[in-house]
Amino acid sequence: MLSLTASELERYARHIVLRDVGGPGQQKLKAARVLVIGAGGLGAPVLQYLAAAGVGTIGIVDDDVVSLSNLQRQIIHATEKLGEPKVASAAEAIARLNPNVRVVPHPTRISGQNAMALINDYHIVVDGSDNFATRYLVSDACFYAGRPLVTAAVGQFDGSVTLLKPFVLDDEGNHIYPTYRCLFPKRPEPGSLPTCTEEGVLGALTGVVGTLQALEVIKEIVGFGEGLVGRMLLADTLGMHFETIRYKRSAKNPLNGCNPKTWSEMLEAEHG
Repeated sequence: MLSLTASELERYARHIVLRDVGGPGQQKLKAARVLVIGAGGLGAPVLQYLAAAGVGTIGIVDDDVVSLSNLQRQIIHATEKLGEPKVASAAEAIARLNPNVRVVPHPTRISGQNAMALINDYHIVVDGSDNFATRYLVSDACFYAGRPLVTAAVGQFDGSVTLLKPFVLDDEGNHIYPTYRCLFPKRPEPGSLPTCTEEGVLGALTGVVGTLQALEVIKEIVGFGEGLVGRMLLADTLGMHFETIRYKRSAKNPLNGCNPKTWSEMLEAEHG
């Protein structure tokens, strides 16, 4: 377990006095390696709160640059960073927030060819992407890599968050938790759903949902509370309603029963 310096003890004092976190929990955060897919609307608060919490290593995957229309919601970036790669802008912001955090920028788009190499180097993954193709790819890769995944999505005024751990086995060697494909069996066709560019999105909504993602990651690392495994938190900010729905494993998706049995087979069958 990594020890905490005197300055870290002071920085994280409000965590350390929490009974469910304490010194050991803060040490777990310092030792953790978290990969964040996307430094946009959801990724911005995820990155900021994970860095503030003292997560030791944060990887950021994003191939985009900062544009003016991003700044209404992607609050980790600043006006003077327009045109700069988002991974670089986010890394600079994190360094200002908490210099104890090591940031590993991955200025690329996650794909079938690099997903496993990226994910295997981290303990837990956060998906802040804005398209279904990436969500399915990341969730499938995390299944085969055996990595917990906190995934979320937002609409104009609503959002959702869940935790996926479908690789966990019971005493008989059976998978017990649902996959992303149990929740969404059929991937929408490209262009069938409007994007935030077309419909818009409330900036503060991404802050709420991204912060919930960060909280779920912290809980998973430290090991307190009840995670959103097999449950999805739904947030309707127009009516300010929050509810949780449950979902179960389904035998009608290609991951259950480990068929296809390898990532390369899955990649060929499902992701081209």
